[in-house]
Amino acid sequence: MPPVSATDKDPSAPYGSIAVVGAGAWGTALAIVAAGNTRKVLLWVREAEIIDSLNRSGENEMYLPGAQVPKAVEPTAEIERAHEAEAILLAAPAQHVRAVLTRLAPGLKPKTPIVLCAKGIETRTGLLLTEVLGEILPEAEPAILSGPSFARDVARRLPTAITIAAREKIAVRLQASLGQAWFRPYVSEDVVGVALGGAAKNVYAIACGMVEGAGLGESARAATISRGFAELMRLGASLGARPETLMGLSGLGDLVLTATSMSSRNFSLGVALGKGARLAEVSGSGHPLAEGAATAPALVARALRHGVELPIAEAVAAVLAGRLGVREAAERLLSRPLKPE
Repeated sequence: MPPVSATDKDPSAPYGSIAVVGAGAWGTALAIVAAGNTRKVLLWVREAEIIDSLNRSGENEMYLPGAQVPKAVEPTAEIERAHEAEAILLAAPAQHVRAVLTRLAPGLKPKTPIVLCAKGIETRTGLLLTEVLGEILPEAEPAILSGPSFARDVARRLPTAITIAAREKIAVRLQASLGQAWFRPYVSEDVVGVALGGAAKNVYAIACGMVEGAGLGESARAATISRGFAELMRLGASLGARPETLMGLSGLGDLVLTATSMSSRNFSLGVALGKGARLAEVSGSGHPLAEGAATAPALVARALRHGVELPIAEAVAAVLAGRLGVREAAERLLSRPLKPE
């Protein structure tokens, strides 16, 4: 009879090995976190220069310069090696999740936890990322990690709290695998609420940035946050998300961070648009990715399918598409009939 492993004795023990798929700033930061509790961390990297950088200096000089990556993190160009791990953290951008999952699928062991670490809604289908995962890898254990967090803060070991949603047994092991004194994962089973909160807050962060850039004042920004959150709660109720999830770290907490900091790519995009820039001038090659730009039209379309009205998200989508200017959008919102809160 084989010896009883530590994880068999203690179902809340950390996973022995974790693969992080995607070596951008967030994927690299999560690999740093995972190396604290896990014997082996694989980091899948597309760019040869990042592998060279990690092997030479122990840093991801392209996306997270200045952050030392532990030697326990092994970079690899072979995505198939993720199959060696007991759990996989998927840190690819939201609009690339389907393609990366498709590459991961052949040879993946059933019941492997796949932790989605991006925030967005698939533009073409309007699906939450957890729903995309269910389509491509129905035999995997779905999980999602989200919350108010900047990669550079996590890499510098600054205090950060996030939510991990999965089936309880899986979520508890992921919590044990990633929990540090400075990185606090809170467990939830509400994968829909966590997926929706992380996606929608990017859209409302762009709206708040537009308010800032157009000089409409701090009172208007506070109103945008609160009314945007009310829209999120309405859509969440329609999709079956738990209200307490949306009022927690992965909903309101993430919205407050993202909608108030120039370190947020979505807020800074909104500021540029509010100052009169066009989307094509502040996106694409050479500019940091703002997931909310792709999510906005998908969020509006998904809400329409459920009969939910999202006036602020609709205004953001219209500005991004060039159908409205920021001030025109603000005037349209302000001219809506007054209703009870």
